[in-house]
Amino acid sequence: MSGKDCFSILDKIFEPKTKQDIKDIKGYTIKYGNVIENGEVIDEVLVSYFKAPKSYTTENMCEINSHGGNVIVRKILEMCLKNGAELAEPGEFTKRAFLNGRIDLLQAESVMDVIHAKSEREAKTGVKQLEGVLSRKIAEIKQEILDVMVNIEVAIDYPEYDVDDVTNQQIIDMLIKVEDKLLKLERSFDNGKLIKEGIKTAIIGKPNAGKSSLLNAILKEDRAIVTEYEGTTRDTIEEFVTINGLPLKLIDTAGIRQAKDEVEKIGIAKSREIAKEADLVIAIFDSTKELTEEDIEILDIAKSKKAIIILNKIDLESVLKEKDARFQEVSNHIIRISALNYIGIEELYTEITELFHLNEINLDNEIVITNIRHKNLIAKAIENVKKTKETVEEKMPLDIIAIFIKDILEDLGNITGEVVNEDIINEIFAKFCLGK
Repeated sequence: MSGKDCFSILDKIFEPKTKQDIKDIKGYTIKYGNVIENGEVIDEVLVSYFKAPKSYTTENMCEINSHGGNVIVRKILEMCLKNGAELAEPGEFTKRAFLNGRIDLLQAESVMDVIHAKSEREAKTGVKQLEGVLSRKIAEIKQEILDVMVNIEVAIDYPEYDVDDVTNQQIIDMLIKVEDKLLKLERSFDNGKLIKEGIKTAIIGKPNAGKSSLLNAILKEDRAIVTEYEGTTRDTIEEFVTINGLPLKLIDTAGIRQAKDEVEKIGIAKSREIAKEADLVIAIFDSTKELTEEDIEILDIAKSKKAIIILNKIDLESVLKEKDARFQEVSNHIIRISALNYIGIEELYTEITELFHLNEINLDNEIVITNIRHKNLIAKAIENVKKTKETVEEKMPLDIIAIFIKDILEDLGNITGEVVNEDIINEIFAKFCLGK
């Protein structure tokens, strides 16, 4: 519970073993006792006390730690509500922390990134942003702008002083530096997208080439049905696996061939569409058989994508070779595996790491943008920087230039929540889970 009345509500339901006035209880302490209703013990609990302003929300807060179980937890919740508490809205605790100034909007959004992280790198990025690394970078850029805005305001308010030429040069120098820093942040989104969303990977091939066996080998479990019969996979199967600290979103698709029925036809059409949208295409071929027209179509699909070509079933007698020109013109990343016997899977991981330069993503020394809202606002700020440079170069009056500079500051302020409107705040926190 959080809010000015939380301790008085707690006092109605909690009976500590050692009774103390709330004024005498220090923050960051825990008391042992029982939750009581009508003289009956509901549960034996520990209660943590957090006193304003030193709490997550900066308000008075308490946490009741029970033995768990739906029945007990629901009962304690009902008792809190019955005695004056209100059920929190999604993200309300983090929203209060933001509104009360303990964190900015960028840090608040990073709470969700930490909660929903699918890999260690994504969690690490979320924690860095929660600590304010990106917020401090945005503040640094804003300060560079504000330092020049002081001279602009002087020139506007005191036009009798001849400072236009000096101020214009200061503006240009500042805009060049700001644009360079914003462009670097914008470019980091490519890595950030990989960290947050994973590498969307489509496994394509003819029926019985080994797509489902490859999925099972990567996941180290029998996730997909594998039989000697063609056309077993009619729809897509999606799973996440972590490679080199980053999530790989694997999509096993229906085998591409001339469909035997309407259901399979739909599945094959979906396979082609997924391959077009994928970040990575793994095209798998049965190395014991010569290439067919369907195999050539699969190579055509992979040609325009980042692709890895897999020659499967190397435990049997192979007829397909890595140096085949038809493979070479599609991708330099060609490997031989036996998905059924888990041979070559580590080599596949190495190829993916090299293809996406995963070893070059250094989160210790790099600020990475992972949120599309932040990326769009940075792109908008860059556009306003360019417009401002044009106004300076066109010798526009300083009061006009100042308007464009303020637009840059507003874009950056929207990232951290300093000037963001209420609708956007509500939309962001509506994505949070209850109790966070």
